Amino acid sequence: MQLSELGWDSHFDESFREYKSQDLLPARIAQEHRSRYLVYSELGELSARVRGKLRFEAGSREGMPAVGDWVAVKPLDGDSRAIIHGVLPRKSAFLRKVAWVKTESQVLAANVDVVFLVMGLAKDFNLRRLERYLTLAWESGAMPVVILNKADLCDDVDSRVADVGTVAFAVPTHAVSAKDGTGLDLVRDHIGPGRTAALLGSSGVGKSTLINKLIGTERQATGEVREADGRGRHVTSSRELVALPAGGVVIDTPGMRELQMWADDESLKGSFDDIETLAVECRFRDCTHESEPGCAVMRAVEDGELEAKRVTSYKKLRRELTVLAARKDQRARLDLKSKQKQLARRIRQMQRFRQKP
Repeated sequence: MQLSELGWDSHFDESFREYKSQDLLPARIAQEHRSRYLVYSELGELSARVRGKLRFEAGSREGMPAVGDWVAVKPLDGDSRAIIHGVLPRKSAFLRKVAWVKTESQVLAANVDVVFLVMGLAKDFNLRRLERYLTLAWESGAMPVVILNKADLCDDVDSRVADVGTVAFAVPTHAVSAKDGTGLDLVRDHIGPGRTAALLGSSGVGKSTLINKLIGTERQATGEVREADGRGRHVTSSRELVALPAGGVVIDTPGMRELQMWADDESLKGSFDDIETLAVECRFRDCTHESEPGCAVMRAVEDGELEAKRVTSYKKLRRELTVLAARKDQRARLDLKSKQKQLARRIRQMQRFRQKP
């Protein structure tokens, strides 16, 4: 495999310098299976596991290799296996908070140039969900592109595209049909040799079908969609990096029924630029856009210039990010306290050792 075809460039070549003298090779994470990884390298496909030292130094799930990461591996002699010694700095990363109450992030896709936010034009169409995806997409560092799939099932495609335009400012939006191939050339225009795209969206929106069309074969498993709510079952069970015949790679991801935020307030400027701009004109700097006098945001709602549901969604995301920031601070304090305890324990052990006759 040619590394350049997988997305290798001068950025990663510079980052890999420290590993060249250690007889290590660059490789890209293609699949993750608990403690094992499938990586692509110039030697071909290798089954790899993480070196114990790297696992210890990672400290969290975010520090561990993820699909799309470039890593430094040491192939085992006469085998198709390898050991991962390091993870190269990421150019971009699409993260979400892990499920439940644990304050920890999960990398859904790393080193992505363009992230396709896939939404169905049938019963899956949901602008509020799209706002969440857009917020994390802007946070990731990748360019977001909205893909409205199943155009063959929609009677008013232009109206849906216009609706997306009210929340996805200056974001390319394409209505396509993976079933009959309509509009796929517009999708291909965003992918090319050396570029990486990731597909994100709910179950049943047709991500795997889109990839099959881009590849030209039925590689990814696809499933039926429920008629009642337009939802599908999780056919794709894990993230996977797939090379395209025409150049470039795509990362398929399992459908997500819930997308918990992992970002900060700055990320809202990309997905809610209209509200953020209006908020500057509010009388009070700490305006909550509820009932304060001189609120430019609520005035825009009253004048019909801004949809009330969008403001509600904005305030909901702000509250989530405020809570997340507090939890991050608490976790940082606990981590620091734990490290201080470990250091104190080591100092006591060294002192006892020196006191021995």
